[in-house]
Amino acid sequence: MASVQANADQPGIGPLTLAVDFLSKDRPPFLPLVVSNLILNHSASSSTSANQVNVVEGELGAEPVLVLPDGSTVTGATQVAQKLASAFAATGMYGSSQAQSKEIDQYFAQGDKLLTADFATLSSIADEVDQHLALRTFFVGHSITAGDAAIYSALRSSSAGMGLVRRGTHKHLARWYKYLEQVPAFSDALAAITSAKSNKDRNKKAASSFDLFLGDNPKEGSVVTRFPPEPSGYLHVGHAKAAILNQYFAQKYKGKLIVRFDDTNPSKEKMEFEDSIVEDLALMGIQPDIRSHTSDFFDELYRQVNLLIQQGDAYADDTLQEQMRAERMDGIASKRRDSTVEETMERFAEMTKGTEEGRKWCLRAKMSVDNPNKAMRDPVIYRCNIDVPHHRTGAKWKVYPTYDFAAPVVDSLEGVTHALRTNEYRDRNPQYYWFIEKLNLRKPQIWDFARLNFIYTLLSKRKLQWFVDRGHVHGWDDPRFPTIRGIRRRGMTIDCIQQFILATGPAQQVVNMEWDTIWALNKKIIDPVVPRFTAIEINDMVTCHINGAPPSHEKAVAKHKKNIELGTKTTTYDSPVYIEQVDAQSFAEGEEITLMDWGNVFVKSKRLAADGKTVESLELDAHFEGDFSKTDKKVTWLAKTATRPLVDVALLEFDYLITKKKLEEEDHFEDYLTPETEFRYDAVAAFDVSELAEGAMLQFERKGYYILDKAQGKDGRREFIKVPDGKAAGVASKHAGIEKTEDQKAKKQAAKSAQKAKDPQVATQALTTACRTKSGTDSAFDIGQDASKATNMYKMPQLTEDVDTPALTSMYTMKPLY
Repeated sequence: MASVQANADQPGIGPLTLAVDFLSKDRPPFLPLVVSNLILNHSASSSTSANQVNVVEGELGAEPVLVLPDGSTVTGATQVAQKLASAFAATGMYGSSQAQSKEIDQYFAQGDKLLTADFATLSSIADEVDQHLALRTFFVGHSITAGDAAIYSALRSSSAGMGLVRRGTHKHLARWYKYLEQVPAFSDALAAITSAKSNKDRNKKAASSFDLFLGDNPKEGSVVTRFPPEPSGYLHVGHAKAAILNQYFAQKYKGKLIVRFDDTNPSKEKMEFEDSIVEDLALMGIQPDIRSHTSDFFDELYRQVNLLIQQGDAYADDTLQEQMRAERMDGIASKRRDSTVEETMERFAEMTKGTEEGRKWCLRAKMSVDNPNKAMRDPVIYRCNIDVPHHRTGAKWKVYPTYDFAAPVVDSLEGVTHALRTNEYRDRNPQYYWFIEKLNLRKPQIWDFARLNFIYTLLSKRKLQWFVDRGHVHGWDDPRFPTIRGIRRRGMTIDCIQQFILATGPAQQVVNMEWDTIWALNKKIIDPVVPRFTAIEINDMVTCHINGAPPSHEKAVAKHKKNIELGTKTTTYDSPVYIEQVDAQSFAEGEEITLMDWGNVFVKSKRLAADGKTVESLELDAHFEGDFSKTDKKVTWLAKTATRPLVDVALLEFDYLITKKKLEEEDHFEDYLTPETEFRYDAVAAFDVSELAEGAMLQFERKGYYILDKAQGKDGRREFIKVPDGKAAGVASKHAGIEKTEDQKAKKQAAKSAQKAKDPQVATQALTTACRTKSGTDSAFDIGQDASKATNMYKMPQLTEDVDTPALTSMYTMKPLY
């Protein structure tokens, strides 16, 4: 990647790093790349002595981040570009005066506004910008500045903006844009993004063609893999990746797969969890060749750890846990580290008996005190536990090995050739091999891969248990959980899980993946094979009487027009019919519409409620012979008879459990709980849905895909859970969408009040209130500034907000569940 230089006369500026996601879908990183390129080109032409700014590839899905010399960061495309322009002010990126810098700041704000503007607003802005450029080559001054970069990048990132430019109706804007496209700083930024996308496409095929590098003709049966789940919780999607990859390699090399339950902590383990893991693996089509338990090897592990003690490679320690943690962090040796073999054997014997004295001690491997790799700093390898009997061995043992010690020993003893595990354990690889070498055991090979993480998702068993214990979810199989049972209950197919994991398997970069990819894949799998039905929410149901309707009758209709093998459903034709409120409101009197799978009708009259908007009923005139190809509106509907009544159903949707896409190490997940995560809509559906079995999937036309969760749920209704389809709105945070909508309403109201106010100070006060709505602090918009002047020619400045919200969430003005 390129480097740009900071001017030596800029105080406090040293080496900087700019990290960008070249593949960002929400907002391609044109702006920070263009600004850094402009600075680079200026520095090269002026031979400025400077410090470096390195442009590197950032984390997928993350906003651009600028790392400053002191380690602090600036996040966000606009914020990064502003910081760069300010840091390299000598290049002219921030103008040649304070007044020009303020103008450029307005263009930064205008660029942000362009990115989210509707077409009408975009057209209005384009008119003003075109007029501004009529007698100018650039937005500010006589050379390219960050202001030009801000507007160019916003237009380049917006399909509607590009459409306006290419249409050519704004000739000055088009002239300016065409010129910038030829400037290397702009064309290079576009080339970098295009190249990254091209490389991603090329790498998609390579992603599924991985192996264990055993040569061209590996010996049949030469590979033995193992999947070692701890029976202390249910399998989640991260475990699924490990299980599927282990099976993949075992089958590819005609070897064996061992499923070994790592039952070394009786305080957390239950047979319930072990049974569920076996069932979940079977659901995923994983059948191990061997099923074992670490507890099968307790005797041998005990023998091996005694060998370590006798060799002087382990010692007993009674240091308090917090002090031990601090000493390991600071590289301080334990006061017990130099204990004799005899002292250690004596203390370990007390641990083995579970005596009061023995329970004060643990056993540590004598690896290193101050190794830079903290995993090598004398890890604990045996602990005393007499509180809970082991679910398999009962009260036989009072001491249990840790995973770090048991895994390499049992892997070797059980014949494992390749130990697959996530690369978060990479620091522990030397530790793994230390035990193998010290005990002179056969050496398995470690093959690691990236952990599978998703946005807004917790995978920690401890954190998931917290939600279960406090009643935030209904159990480990809750549809909001990333457990196999949870996502299966929400409608994800096993075929989808397998395809997705094998496609992403060998990746080494740990990223927080969007859910849209896996749900879009799931949609491709289910769409051709699920039947279509109709459902209407009760609160939005409108009764329609059809004049001239034929007598009540029934007819067999294909469940899926593109898959006749699914058979037929029985549709009832009668008057009245019931339609959605939103459809009824869209009809004009005298308009011809189509009732899908029946025919056309004319809207004779609409009966409205007192609010003048809500439609209470419609009177329709039959025109079933009409040409449906000539109608603009084709709507779903329902009819009922005494023998085929409508079925009471509940349509359930779920939000993420947390409101932040990615939790940092210092974050407490309890601070980011989503207030409402379950949404229930009572509805009625066609009679045929009463014949479906639990687990059946279908599409309620014009609503989405659903899975029948309970044949008889709350209030006796059949409960259907909505299956996400991978579209942006379907996988976005509903809570974020509600919050954003409420903020926008507050700001619009404040702006409207400000426009009506004759006193500029009153207008400014109203705007300031809107800016404070979200953060409780003043915005960048000056409180003492005259609003009529501050708006320049761009009407109102973009009011910033500090909430990370996905696009396309306005549809989620959700109704409360309770």
